Amino acid sequence: MEDVETVLAQQKTYFNSGKTRNVSFRRLQLEILRHAIEQYEDRILEALRGDLGKSAYEGYLTEVGIVLEEIRHTRRHLARWARPRRVRTPYYHFPAVSKIHPEPYGSVLVISPWNYPFQLAIAPMAGAISAGNCAVIKPSEFAPRTAEVIADMIAGYFDPGFVTVVTGDVEASKALLDQPFDYIFFTGSTEVGRQVMSAAARRPTPVTLELGGKSPTIVTADADIDSAARKIASGKFINAGQTCIAPDYVVAHRSVKDALVDRIGAHVEIFFGENPRESTDYPRIVNSRHFDRLSGLMEGAEIAWGGRTDRDSLYIAPTLADNVSWDHPLMRDEIFGPILPVLTYDRLTEVIEQIRSRPKPLALYLFARNGGDEKRVVNELSYGGGCINDTLIHLATPYLPFGGVGASGMGRYHGKASFDTFSHEKSILKNLSPIDNPFRFPPYMKTLRLVKKFIG
Repeated sequence: MEDVETVLAQQKTYFNSGKTRNVSFRRLQLEILRHAIEQYEDRILEALRGDLGKSAYEGYLTEVGIVLEEIRHTRRHLARWARPRRVRTPYYHFPAVSKIHPEPYGSVLVISPWNYPFQLAIAPMAGAISAGNCAVIKPSEFAPRTAEVIADMIAGYFDPGFVTVVTGDVEASKALLDQPFDYIFFTGSTEVGRQVMSAAARRPTPVTLELGGKSPTIVTADADIDSAARKIASGKFINAGQTCIAPDYVVAHRSVKDALVDRIGAHVEIFFGENPRESTDYPRIVNSRHFDRLSGLMEGAEIAWGGRTDRDSLYIAPTLADNVSWDHPLMRDEIFGPILPVLTYDRLTEVIEQIRSRPKPLALYLFARNGGDEKRVVNELSYGGGCINDTLIHLATPYLPFGGVGASGMGRYHGKASFDTFSHEKSILKNLSPIDNPFRFPPYMKTLRLVKKFIG
């Protein structure tokens, strides 16, 4: 606790010095971060391989590369984002001007998860820096190699009063949440998200929660089945299904379900071979506790493809569970692993009703050619974001804000949305005249009739 208090005190002092308010300073720090990542790239990829069994390609594509692109985009646009912007002033305030001044909150706490342990720690950190904040990063203890690399990298390139890393288990997180941070950014499970929100409410502290949920994939009768199968297989089994926006289950029209299941299995074999356990491109489950939970979910399920497991190597094959009902155990909670339940439907209305009856998902994917089906799904269902005729890639663009809704989270980030999330918009109205408007001052009754002509 004393160490955490010392860290926060250093950051308060650093922030109050005013250094971080300078946009040139922020752009320089982002460039330093980019350089640090490039220098540590080999160690980062090695750590990701050790923690999750990620190949160098997957590690770069989903962790390192996406962060570098985020930094590049932010540095390019930061000066414009940070400028005060003028907005309209009501005519009854004339003569006056109104402006919104983005300003940093102060010291930000970023708590990141284990499934994308580098990306989900450093991308929010880059957003906090861009807005002029100091930051404390708490990486997940379940990805210890990556946490160590992040700590070494940040310590080697940044003043701890500006950015620092605190490692440790859940007790370290609790100690941090007890401190008076100015903003909290959390990525993780809905259960822990509630605890973070409760801790933030004690002060209160503004918070962004990036959570999860059961993200559905709908495949209509007129969809391109082979393309849908390839993209579903890719989106589901990257990182062995340990992705918050992975397709959690598929609902396919009855007329195409069997063909879809066959093609998903065929594409899994194309991706990882007949025995994915031997593929260097297929990751592992993060730990034995998570492995045991996933293995239990498969008990009694009708396995159409995969299903093989090995606890010693934390391996669970890409698995398709066929003929699943809406009340099956696989449909109760987010799976967060390489098990894909497949359900069927006859009318799109029944799918919409079933999804509506459940907590709002973080992502939703639709494979369809019919514009009417697309319009219905987009307009009638609430979810964080998603894709039409694809999966996952809406996350990998700085031009689309990313975040959840309802049980899947609150707040958003990526690109300008990150800058906005970590900035307070301070509103300023400047009166340009020394002459007072008589309508503002008592006695009021003699001017009420006149005021009603201008207001209301």
